[in-house]
Amino acid sequence: MSVKINFPTPSARPGDIPDFSNYKFPDPGVLSVPPLEMTAEESREYANSLIRVLDKEGNAVGPWSDYLGEEGLEDALLQGLRDMLQMRAIDARMLNAQRQGKTTFYLQCTGEEAIGCAFQKQLHPGDMNFPTYRQQSLLVASGYPLKSLFGQYYQNENDPLSGRQLPTLHSAKDYGFFTISGNLGTQYVQAVGWAMAAALTGTDNISAAWIGDGATASNDYHSAMVTAAVYKPPVILNVVNNQWAISSFSGIAGGSASTFASRGVGYGIPSIRVDGNDFLAVMAATKWATKRTRGGFGPVVIEWVTYRVAAHSTSDDASAYRPKEEAEAWPLGDPVERLKQHLINRGKWSEARHKQGVAEIMDEVITAQKESEALGTFLNPQYLSPSAIFEGVYEEMPEHLKRQRQDMGA
Repeated sequence: MSVKINFPTPSARPGDIPDFSNYKFPDPGVLSVPPLEMTAEESREYANSLIRVLDKEGNAVGPWSDYLGEEGLEDALLQGLRDMLQMRAIDARMLNAQRQGKTTFYLQCTGEEAIGCAFQKQLHPGDMNFPTYRQQSLLVASGYPLKSLFGQYYQNENDPLSGRQLPTLHSAKDYGFFTISGNLGTQYVQAVGWAMAAALTGTDNISAAWIGDGATASNDYHSAMVTAAVYKPPVILNVVNNQWAISSFSGIAGGSASTFASRGVGYGIPSIRVDGNDFLAVMAATKWATKRTRGGFGPVVIEWVTYRVAAHSTSDDASAYRPKEEAEAWPLGDPVERLKQHLINRGKWSEARHKQGVAEIMDEVITAQKESEALGTFLNPQYLSPSAIFEGVYEEMPEHLKRQRQDMGA
């Protein structure tokens, strides 16, 4: 008898019928809200199940719904729907812009809007996200100016980074958005270190690390988890499990063997697993997690279960490795449609208002996009001053750089 190794394979490939029969999701409302001081051992149920609030009819049910309370909730939900619609409009417009050659690269977060839009609203000024390139929704929900957002995509004079980063790799310290690294594991290491510094310097700020399911296989992820387990800094360790890491499915990163949340339990970190397409579940779980970390109870892992509707990037052809109909078959539905139905059930929204809202938000996005395009795109570049390459690194420019700038005549 020869020895063997395992080659994980997805449940369906192009031409097959999408198959999510191996996903076992509990009914909404079955999980209680744990105490903030919950230990890793006590979190096993939360790491292997799924926190859900909205049922199939769009009604909010269970203890996590009660945890949200009612004061200010409807206004927050209406704003959340608006943020998600704006994010979706930006995605659609930037995909077209890239296809038209106006920018070189773009990554959509379509289908994952609820995670960033709901999470951001629970943070305080001074907290810091260490995001991936698919969390533009954090910026949208924080009120980041559209002119800066589009300026970065087109790398014109409105780009806060002056063209020093790839499009979509934003950086906005004042909005709690740390510089994105293309190597995603580094975000985990830096977020843990930042949280340790926050604790050592006596602030009450927390950090949020972001990573995809695929990048949990990186060395940096494991280094950060060990450090977080030992020193227990105030950090929320997010894993966005959107089922696909470029062309490899989540099983390649270990998702077939266990949940990504349960991996946190193995490190001794309390962990929960949440329906990332359920806006209310994301709100409630983030409210609990931020209270826990800010309250001195140490780190927490959150696995957000969602589905990457779009291709990995504008350089990717998702039809080459997964069924075309797979996104529509995703059993947890679409986050925008689910929140819309919930607000209709509450009597705070309607199909007519939704149609009007979509149109108004798209008009706002198109107006901001065109204003930005007038300042230059990849098709019509308007170059920045050469002196810009000397700026933005040192607070006090060293003498040798001053001489180089003078030699350039800039």
